[in-house]
Amino acid sequence: MIRVLIAEDMHMIRSALVALLSMEDDMEVVAEVERGDEVLDAALRVRPDIAVLDIDMPGLDGLSAAAQLSERLPDCRALVLTGLSQPGNLLRALKAHVRGFIVKDAPAQTLTDGIRRIARGERVIDPELVAAALETGSSPLTARETEVLRAAASGIRTAQIAAQLSLSQTTVRNYLSNAISKVGGRNRIDAIRISRDAGWL
Repeated sequence: MIRVLIAEDMHMIRSALVALLSMEDDMEVVAEVERGDEVLDAALRVRPDIAVLDIDMPGLDGLSAAAQLSERLPDCRALVLTGLSQPGNLLRALKAHVRGFIVKDAPAQTLTDGIRRIARGERVIDPELVAAALETGSSPLTARETEVLRAAASGIRTAQIAAQLSLSQTTVRNYLSNAISKVGGRNRIDAIRISRDAGWL
């Protein structure tokens, strides 16, 4: 019996996933949570074989939750469901030791087959996402440029970013300028949009 934890913040989708997997003779849903920051505690409590994680949840995103599971409970393999085909997220998923990465609009059979394959030790990744990730490539931004652009994406001003990251305002402006140039944006808003679409933020 494959023991499954489901993490999905939308109640209707979570209920549908539980119902779908409960119909499979070889699967048992042992826990369901609605927040990313609840995943690790629930997994440590019930010890699932597979954690099916929505990529975008409150508290902690699915990829960060997967990274926590990999570190604290390596026997639990993560399968991430994404509604967004952002290629940069696939690269992040691989770094977080995610074993499966499937788009939400795939047929239900893709999920159940994917869970079985991951339980057997295989990796399951949507081929369209692989192609898009290879085409887009990894982020051109440094870790610090990403951090500054992510802070800017929250809508705070340069002075607030500088205070938050313990940098001078001039340094923040330089990082933002570099980031805008590297991603081919016209301004910081455009750079944030481009980086989000690519999954780099």
